[in-house]
Parts: sequence; structure tokens; C-alpha cells
Amino acid sequence: MRTTTDLFHLAIPAYDLAETERFYVDGLGCKLARRYRDRITLDFFGDQLVCHLSEPPPDRREPEDLYPRHFGVTFRDEKDFLAVHSLALQRELKFFRQTSTRFEGMVEVHETFVLADPSGNLIEFKHYADPRMMY
Repeated sequence: MRTTTDLFHLAIPAYDLAETERFYVDGLGCKLARRYRDRITLDFFGDQLVCHLSEPPPDRREPEDLYPRHFGVTFRDEKDFLAVHSLALQRELKFFRQTSTRFEGMVEVHETFVLADPSGNLIEFKHYADPRMMY
């Protein structure tokens, strides 16, 4: 079973490592852990995100929908959710979806917004009013 000393690991494509590093480090405030010629490893809100240099597909397009492929962070504390949202606005990061409320009137109600990184990877940030709904 995972403990608090374990990390979740996710690898995603990156079409330009310098641009990707600027987005995650300068934009979102993630910590650069390692940099190689073909990848960067980041501390992404306490978990490990590896961005691998990849060739863009020949039919590269903007993502049409959030589903089924995205990743992100669910914040336990609303202040952390609001801080990242404020940072994204201040640093003019690319929003795929602006802040919205999902499942209003239900126990699983939550606030969410989605950013798009330079390679089109979608990152969802959310906060549930009831922390029991995080899972």
C-alpha cells in the first residue's frame, strides 16, 4: 500500500523541453529535480512528473475534450486551490477550461479548472467542498 513517503509517477510527452520547463517551473512553480537532453523530471505538487522529449504527431491539434486523457491535483484545502488558480491567472497560463462548479447540489460538488501545457497535455485542478469526496 502507498505511504506518505511514496510518490506517484507520471510520464508525459513534451515537444519542447525549454518551453515545458518554463510552463511547469516558472509558470506553476514546480521544482525542477533533474534535466537531461531528452527529459525533465519535476516535483509536481509532491509527486514525480517526467516530461519526455517527443516528436509532435503529424496531425497535432488542440485537445477537443478533457476526457478521457488528463491528470492533475485535487487539493484538500481550498486556499491551495485558489492560490494555484491565482498564480495561473497572474502568469497568464493557458486555460483549457475556466473555473466552474461541477455536481452542484450534490455531495460531490467541487470547483475545477483546467490548464493546457505547451504540448497539449491537460492538467485539472480541483477542490471538493466535502473532503470525503476526494476519492
